Amino acid sequence: MPQASTQQFLEMEQVKEGVFILKNKGLRGVIMVSSQNFALKSEDEQNATIYQFQNFLNSLDFPLEIVVQSRTLNITGYLEKLKELEKTQENELLKIQISEYQKFIKDLIAGGQILSKNFFVVVPFSLIEIPGFPSAKKKTDGTPSEDQFQRAKSQLWQRMEFVALGLRRCGLTCAPLNTSDLIELFWSLYHPDEAEVGYYPEIPSELIQ
Repeated sequence: MPQASTQQFLEMEQVKEGVFILKNKGLRGVIMVSSQNFALKSEDEQNATIYQFQNFLNSLDFPLEIVVQSRTLNITGYLEKLKELEKTQENELLKIQISEYQKFIKDLIAGGQILSKNFFVVVPFSLIEIPGFPSAKKKTDGTPSEDQFQRAKSQLWQRMEFVALGLRRCGLTCAPLNTSDLIELFWSLYHPDEAEVGYYPEIPSELIQ
């Protein structure tokens, strides 16, 4: 019995022009969002941030998905650079300081894993919302025309801009992911060990639209 391919288990059908196209003909745009140290803010700043975020949530008329990605921070390359810098350093005092700094970093890592966190907001839109697009209940493959895709993408982009504006008012920085960013993100979710050491496969040019 032939083994099923990974693609059969994925909801994603295609990545096109910075958009995930799902098998159910839904579209997804992804925004990478910065973090902020809420605990270091004053009480007034905290209350203002909470108030702005409440206003943002109340302004939405569509669902959102917030994704937090935790990954072990690999600093092998950083330690190697420090070691090389120590070898080439002529100032003895600086050489000692670099050596002690390396020991401090290694002791810090030995105490436990250091994690980096990335934050994403996934914004949805459905091709079925586009006038003239076949209903999902009809017997059709539902493949959108280029015009239908561009209209749906335009609607999705408006939602993403609205979301980004609301998050910026909360003091966060936002950036939409393009096609290559989306492919790398999806690849890293299924290959965490390789991603943690900074390995990413070369993306074929025909996949970057």
